[in-house]
Amino acid sequence: MYLLLSIILSALLGYILLMMGPLVGGIVAFGIVFGCIFRGLYLLSDIHNRISDISPKEDKVQKAYKKYLEEKE
Repeated sequence: MYLLLSIILSALLGYILLMMGPLVGGIVAFGIVFGCIFRGLYLLSDIHNRISDISPKEDKVQKAYKKYLEEKE
């Protein structure tokens, strides 16, 4: 349901941007696309920071064991 609504709204927005002309519509479309990309990157960074705080850190024993396994291979 939400996907269909999103497709319809995107098509309507694209039609409106085409009616505005290539210069104005292109600038607005550029702003929308890059705004979404930057927002997505910000959210990914935030998720990474939150998960890295929760996940346990490697201690000396785990590092030594991992190094041993790498040397053994």
